[in-house]
Amino acid sequence: MNSDKYSRRGVSSQKTDVHQAVKNTAPGVFPGAFCKAVQDPADKNKAVLMHADGAGTKSSLAYLYWRETGDLSVFKGIAQDALVMNTDDLLCAGVTDDFFLSNTIGRNKNRIPGEVIKAVIDGVSSFTQMLESYGIRAVSTGGETADVGDLVRTLIVDSTVYARLSKKDFINAAGIKPGQVIVALASFGKTDYENIYNAGIGSNGLTSARHELLQKKYARRYPESFDPDLPDKLVYCGRYDLTDSLSDTGMDIGRALLSPTRTYLPVIKKMFSQYRSRIKAIIHCSGGGLTKSLKFASGIHFVKDNLFPFPPLFNLLSKTTSMQEMFSVFNCGQRMEIYTDEKTAAALIDIAADFKLQARICGYTEGAPSNKLTIKYKAKTYAYPDRTD
Repeated sequence: MNSDKYSRRGVSSQKTDVHQAVKNTAPGVFPGAFCKAVQDPADKNKAVLMHADGAGTKSSLAYLYWRETGDLSVFKGIAQDALVMNTDDLLCAGVTDDFFLSNTIGRNKNRIPGEVIKAVIDGVSSFTQMLESYGIRAVSTGGETADVGDLVRTLIVDSTVYARLSKKDFINAAGIKPGQVIVALASFGKTDYENIYNAGIGSNGLTSARHELLQKKYARRYPESFDPDLPDKLVYCGRYDLTDSLSDTGMDIGRALLSPTRTYLPVIKKMFSQYRSRIKAIIHCSGGGLTKSLKFASGIHFVKDNLFPFPPLFNLLSKTTSMQEMFSVFNCGQRMEIYTDEKTAAALIDIAADFKLQARICGYTEGAPSNKLTIKYKAKTYAYPDRTD
């Protein structure tokens, strides 16, 4: 696979131009943080965080699956995707409770009927009820559904999440220092708070994943599901049907790709209750995959030499994607990283096991002139330079 194939599909895993555009904006009260925080005007001891993100092109895949199978339930998962991409980013700053949510849905009304919108809204309700069962309050404050067929070919689902946090509880990604270990939390498997197996892809890399895996027939049937300006050789160039079985998972490939983005809130809330002061940083491996950490701290060599073996979906993707690009686009089975000391790491791994969530020490940090990342996997080494600029 050409190293620029992802960008040729109109997507950037690093968003260098975006980071350049915002680099001179005010950093907030905690420079270097995973999420920007501003001073709470009502309480000098608190910070306010407001975060916006969404399910991305995963909603186009849900549209495809629904049109092929009639299964509306996939849109409930899209609602969870849009919310978790916000809540679990805020989690990296230390927020585990009292989230206030708002959804923004843009649709092409000619293709997306009200029953789809209802499924998305029901998904929000189901997800917040699950969180409530773990003592986590997440309140839906409403939202907006806009009919924007001139702009959106099918459906886009975004969310904005607001939270307040005591400054003393804030976790800053600038806390990554040499001499720490990295605890990886798995994105795949089935935790106590999930109903079915999760293939682990989350909500990043779906543009690449669906075009690399799915057959050309979907381009002919659903031209509205992709950018018409893409070269034909980059569009649905895979060998699989949506309903082909994904080995060792009990689900088809479409459902695997649509696995709702796993939240780590129940697990990390318990970790915070005992070890918050020992957790120095948390990185959500979303955009940029396992290279995401390069954007934080400075003078750090990140060494990741004990990754989880690729679960089935990532194994499938690696057959048509270079390993160098796999690690910079996908989470590859670990979507959350915790930076701490070795003794605390062992305790955090035990807590994860209480939720049937796999966790392991996947690497460590050491000093370097500038940020760099070394990944060692199956006796091969992959190097990535500083991407903080």
